Amino acid sequence: MSEQFEKHARTLSIFTFVSRITGLVRDAALASVFGITPFTDAFNFAFQIPNLFRRLFGEGAISAAFIPRYTELLRDDPERARKYCGLLLGVLATFLWLVVLVGELVIYVLWSGAPQVEYTVGNMVHVGGVPIASMSVRYARFAYELAAIMLPYMPLICIVAVGGSALQAHGRFGPTAGSPIILNLLMIAAMLGLTPFFLDGSMDPATHLRVVACAVIVAGILQVSWTLFVLRHARPVFAPHDPSARASVRATLRSALPMMLGLGVLQINIVVDGIIASWPSIVGPNILGMPYPLAEGAMTAITNASRLYEFPLGVFGISIAMAIFPALSRQNNDLPAFTNTLRRGLRLSLFIGLPASVGLMLVAREAVGVLFQRGEFGADDTARVAWVLVGFAPAIWAYQAIQIFTRAFYALKETMRPVKIAVAMVALNVCLNIALIFTPLREAGLAWSTAICAIVQAAVLAWVLVQRVPGFMSRDVLASWMRSVIAAGALLLAIVAIAPFVPAGTTWMEMAIALTSKIVIGTAAFVLAARAMAMPELGWALGRSASSKS
Repeated sequence: MSEQFEKHARTLSIFTFVSRITGLVRDAALASVFGITPFTDAFNFAFQIPNLFRRLFGEGAISAAFIPRYTELLRDDPERARKYCGLLLGVLATFLWLVVLVGELVIYVLWSGAPQVEYTVGNMVHVGGVPIASMSVRYARFAYELAAIMLPYMPLICIVAVGGSALQAHGRFGPTAGSPIILNLLMIAAMLGLTPFFLDGSMDPATHLRVVACAVIVAGILQVSWTLFVLRHARPVFAPHDPSARASVRATLRSALPMMLGLGVLQINIVVDGIIASWPSIVGPNILGMPYPLAEGAMTAITNASRLYEFPLGVFGISIAMAIFPALSRQNNDLPAFTNTLRRGLRLSLFIGLPASVGLMLVAREAVGVLFQRGEFGADDTARVAWVLVGFAPAIWAYQAIQIFTRAFYALKETMRPVKIAVAMVALNVCLNIALIFTPLREAGLAWSTAICAIVQAAVLAWVLVQRVPGFMSRDVLASWMRSVIAAGALLLAIVAIAPFVPAGTTWMEMAIALTSKIVIGTAAFVLAARAMAMPELGWALGRSASSKS
């Protein structure tokens, strides 16, 4: 069973790696074409609304509620499983399209009350017929327009999430992990395909970003079509009058709400960060009559930095958690097997998460520069985003552990414990956000707040889970974690040692050489240290026999 989940984790990691690479190319294209401006602040703020639901449903609540029940039904009564899956898809689609209608009305009301802004070529705008420099304009109306365009992506991606969860229960992980590639490629095409019109002055940035927003909806339609095509072998049946299917759907929806908060606390924290970061662009430079501590572009800086720390989190951490969840759900009545799978997942997660945290902190400037620094994105923007990334990076291992701990609780059908912890973390995050943005950290304070909350949440979840599954925090787990710390320390020392010998300039080539050198040397040091300590986690990560010494 452990070998199976690790095999699925590797499959997910491969597809997620490709997906995240195309996602980084998408973000690099956005930065190159538009830079760090109120326009990109507005776009990122609007895109965050459906994206939150993607994260919560695709990596969270509905999947967490659906997979254990669907797995049980597949084992005991496949026909009931088909009806349950079909009815849940139908109910979810109907409800979410109603939410879209209500949401569009709310957005229209907000849009109507926002100041009228007329965009012209060259980032100059007119408000009430008076030309005003972009730094003094409120972009709320434009943000609401983009939100209205992209809101229908929400039900589309949620249908993809539930269909993907069903595929995972059948042992098919690739199609779900590969689905975001469709979104990324279409957004890249919309950005780069129209760039000549944007550069020659025939298309203003607002119109260009509206086209990109429309590409998001087209991508959602294609993602749904792809998922339903692959899911045809599971043959879900829409049976609205079947009592068993209706009871299962009601139970799933009841448990999804607390799960949404529990698994989604990191995303909720990011949304709170986004609201605070977007204030200068969406509302204005003041709050309660006082100067706001953040400048325009803070939202884009936060978004770009989050993409980089989410790369290892998605490729490894979330992939491990998604792969382990069906196995834990099947083993929830077999405590020894459950404990063994949980231990292996935690060991593998920290083995990957710790060096990711250390390494990303040490290559933050080079990583941001290589990915984003071109076109409208300059060296000052690189320094600004890297400063934020250094705040996010220390907790990558904690973000990964949270994914596994929370899914362990849900596999045991205990949803309220992680929810209570999540609520406390949201409150802590808001308090830290408000406190830290008024320090010299500025928008980087939002990143440090998220990281601190993640570390605290992981520690509390681990402590509570020890009470529920007493044997999972064994000597082997603690020894593995200590060896991972030592190997990550070797990575740190290696990168620090070669730093004086690599370019420290600000050109793209100099940063690319420095980044490549540090990654290669740091990774080699980590792998050699792991081999010297005979860590089986290295073999698990590389796909060697799980029967190796553990």
